[in-house]
Amino acid sequence: MSDLAIRPARADDVAAIAGLHAEDAVGGHGDVWSDETRPAYEAAFARIAASPDIALFVAEKEGAVVGAFQVCAIPGIAGRGSTRVKVEGVQVRRDLRSAGIGAAMMAAAEAWAQERGAAFLELTSNATRTDAHRFYARLGYKQSHLGFKKKL
Repeated sequence: MSDLAIRPARADDVAAIAGLHAEDAVGGHGDVWSDETRPAYEAAFARIAASPDIALFVAEKEGAVVGAFQVCAIPGIAGRGSTRVKVEGVQVRRDLRSAGIGAAMMAAAEAWAQERGAAFLELTSNATRTDAHRFYARLGYKQSHLGFKKKL
């Protein structure tokens, strides 16, 4: 996709990123951009932007944000002190899925991880997202762990 750009997100992208998450019925995070929620999104973006170990990216096509993802470098003791990078919040605008945007974003995530000397890239995906699971498998990801969450 020669007209697609993957770039670091800017503060003026936050509403569009929230919109991508809002259209995700499976994620169930209650995302919605409004006057009430705007301060929380802006504060989250500020925390992300201030961290050298976290980055938020967007995919832009014809001047519009059409995808987004976040990466986080996590140093560890296990694996001889290796760093892993977690990819989160991978979203592609519904009408543009299966057009190569997700693959381009994951390639950018991998490059970001390699620049930081990460040993591997990891992600989690909702158990019901079978299309996403096939997508990640096509990109070479292997299902290796069973995940758990606890709401706080």
